[in-house]
Amino acid sequence: MLSVIVPIYNEEKYIAKCLDSILEQDYPKDDMELLLCDGMSKDKTREIIAEYQNKYPWIQLLDNPQRIAPCAMNVGIEAARGDIIMRMDAHALYENNYFSALVKALDVYGADNVGAVCHTDVLNKNAKTLAIREVLSNKFGVGNSTFRIGINGAQEVETVPFGCWRREVFNKYGMYDTRLVRNQDIELNKRIIRGGGKIVIISDTSCTYLARESYYALAKNNYSNGLWNILTVYYTKEVRSLSLRHFVPFLFILSLIIPTLVGLFWTPAFCVSIFALCAYLFASGTVSARLAVSKGLNFFYLLASFIVLHVSYGWGSLVGILSLPFTKR
Repeated sequence: MLSVIVPIYNEEKYIAKCLDSILEQDYPKDDMELLLCDGMSKDKTREIIAEYQNKYPWIQLLDNPQRIAPCAMNVGIEAARGDIIMRMDAHALYENNYFSALVKALDVYGADNVGAVCHTDVLNKNAKTLAIREVLSNKFGVGNSTFRIGINGAQEVETVPFGCWRREVFNKYGMYDTRLVRNQDIELNKRIIRGGGKIVIISDTSCTYLARESYYALAKNNYSNGLWNILTVYYTKEVRSLSLRHFVPFLFILSLIIPTLVGLFWTPAFCVSIFALCAYLFASGTVSARLAVSKGLNFFYLLASFIVLHVSYGWGSLVGILSLPFTKR
């Protein structure tokens, strides 16, 4: 049996589309269960789910009072009856062969975890949201993240989104780390690799992640990502829990702040900050201009999206560093 786990919290905007995507899967419904682990939603999420449960008894709603994703996953794994576990996200839509392709790939590649490319889209399409979508799919925006920029064929990777495991993987490598509000999937996959396991991404199917559509939401999400990059390393005591690309925005912020502080006592140091800022604006401006011309997108929205993404991410990492003396393991 396949047990599909979806951590959710206040997902009234997305949950119906996610459930419809699951219902369209070609995987036999009599050999699967859907476990929706809810962080006690305060909107209409639970009401919407109840409507689906009336029609499809294999959909279950589980409570996750801790309200964070790793706790939701552990609740789901412990309740699951299947010998294969799959994680999904309520903010995503899935090709109708997503389940069957990932389950098949577990055997074909002898992998401990299998995932697929995750495209980025937005629900409401306008000049700003299309720019945000493009930035979150671009190497300059998200680095060399394989599952975001695409692949030509199956390959081993460091991590995948919305993975698919055999149950014994959790017995061997452990459950989700409940200290991690973010990066819990990356940390688990890194743990599997350090233990000799294999993570594979396939090109036979894909999913589409529905991104945040405002600069505030984009900044809030990526500030948290940057913050938890630092806290993930702190809690796990493993720099290898993440990759170098996760810290590039932080290094950019440092290149602005440290020379500026030194410049208060030695004026020439200001030149380093000015150079770093100009180099970044030139690079982001060049990439934005190329995308604007090649894809017909708004240059200014593209540039603003890159800046919001990188600055909020890097600032979050800086706050994470500064918070360490006050953080308990």
